Amino acid sequence: QVQLVESGGGLVQSGGSLRLSCAASGSIVSINDMGWYRQFPGKARELVAGISSDGTANYVDSVKGRFTISRDNAKNTVYLQMNSLKPEDTAIYYCNADIVYYNHRSYRAVHWGQGTQVTVSS
Repeated sequence: QVQLVESGGGLVQSGGSLRLSCAASGSIVSINDMGWYRQFPGKARELVAGISSDGTANYVDSVKGRFTISRDNAKNTVYLQMNSLKPEDTAIYYCNADIVYYNHRSYRAVHWGQGTQVTVSS
């Protein structure tokens, strides 16, 4: 079984920074795309940033120039560096990863982290 564990959320003032981490563990064979989503209250989850296995990144327009996604393949970890945070960034942030894992045979499935709250005060 594979799980993703997130950390790094919290409360910061407008203009501050946070760094989210998401580490995958289990019988992992390989990880394809990884990403960060966020969910505002009463809204659908939206993609914030994604990163491919070769490091190609993409971002939702609202965070371009402020957020940076990265990954450490040796640690099976994806990061989201969030700078110049705004109150409208307040949301629950979820990581996900498209993972090939092994349990007597190979499987491929998208996994989700448990979510971490990011709150930005004005």
